[in-house]
Amino acid sequence: MSEPAVSSITIEACHSLSDIPRETWERLAGTDNPFLRYEFFEALETSRCTTEETGWKPCHLVFRLEGDIAGVAPAYLKSHSMGEYVFDWAWADAYRRYGLDYYPKLLIAVPFTPSQGPRLLLDPQLRSALDAHRIHNLLDTLIADLGAHSWHLLFPNADDQQLLQHEEQLHRIGCQFHWHNRGYGCFDDFLGQLTSRKRKSIRKERRQVAEQDITFTQFQGRDIPDHVLAAFYVFYQATYLKRGQRPYLTQQFFEQMREKMPEHLHVIMAVKDGEMIAGALFLSGQNTLYGRYWGCLEEYNHLHFETCYYQGIELAIELGLQTFDAGAQGEHKLVRGFEPVLTHSWHGIAHPAFHEAIEAFTWEEAEQVMGYYEDAKTALPFRQNDGA
Repeated sequence: MSEPAVSSITIEACHSLSDIPRETWERLAGTDNPFLRYEFFEALETSRCTTEETGWKPCHLVFRLEGDIAGVAPAYLKSHSMGEYVFDWAWADAYRRYGLDYYPKLLIAVPFTPSQGPRLLLDPQLRSALDAHRIHNLLDTLIADLGAHSWHLLFPNADDQQLLQHEEQLHRIGCQFHWHNRGYGCFDDFLGQLTSRKRKSIRKERRQVAEQDITFTQFQGRDIPDHVLAAFYVFYQATYLKRGQRPYLTQQFFEQMREKMPEHLHVIMAVKDGEMIAGALFLSGQNTLYGRYWGCLEEYNHLHFETCYYQGIELAIELGLQTFDAGAQGEHKLVRGFEPVLTHSWHGIAHPAFHEAIEAFTWEEAEQVMGYYEDAKTALPFRQNDGA
């Protein structure tokens, strides 16, 4: 079959997920990754988390090959940079100082979710017909049509990264920490791979939580009671209110997740004296456990580490999952068995002078991140020759 002509590949924006047939989205995205489920984006929109008023105007991309839908991508027109986890505040501030508009910008990403995964959900024929030059040109043309000043594609997986790779385009890297399951049957199997000092430290942290008479209860999917979900939402809100921010997500969003995506949803609650005192919410995919949201009203010694990390590791082992992605940042994860992982993002800046300046920044930043990544690998807590 001959390669499709460039003119036969087009891209357009839809301002509501409902403009894209559910069966089309599911054909291209599958149903294994919770952050790509049609139901996930639908819940964000219907619960009013992603709206023009919140600065997340839906602008989902539809790729057509010879007129037929051959790809989609979750996308938003943003009027700010909150909830993205790839920080470009300095870029926006530079635009402002020169009297230029940085927003709106086109964001191709999963809202509030710094997890790597597919972003360009393309059928095989379209993917084979595209290359970095074509995809970047399509996106550059689209932002001009939308009145946006830049596009940003965050946290792509390896397949998308390969498609986007272009030496003349703006590429950023970051570093997260993920836990990997190497066939562990229980938490002690994992501890057995650590140095004696780190193993004792983790056991001490867990013991100190137990000595505060704190226990943990796990709930899944539709078996999460209303009062548990309501209590979790109070804890979740507290995490943001402590920083003087409003939470990104509404209680209705979590209720819809329980109703429409129950197979992915897990909640672990910390209990003391019969009362729930903290909680963490996890989403499970085909191979990965994602730790996303947590909160508490009062501080207890090591409670965050236990609820978000150690309970999460136990859940990942229980579910037979290979990776536990506990979210962005968190160098403290390193000594607890989480290993450094590089993340990526790609950016299209329309303004030529700012493109050049930002390119210089990304090169300098990449050198620093790579140094940090290499240093982190030397600080892993695993015993030598035991597969760090």
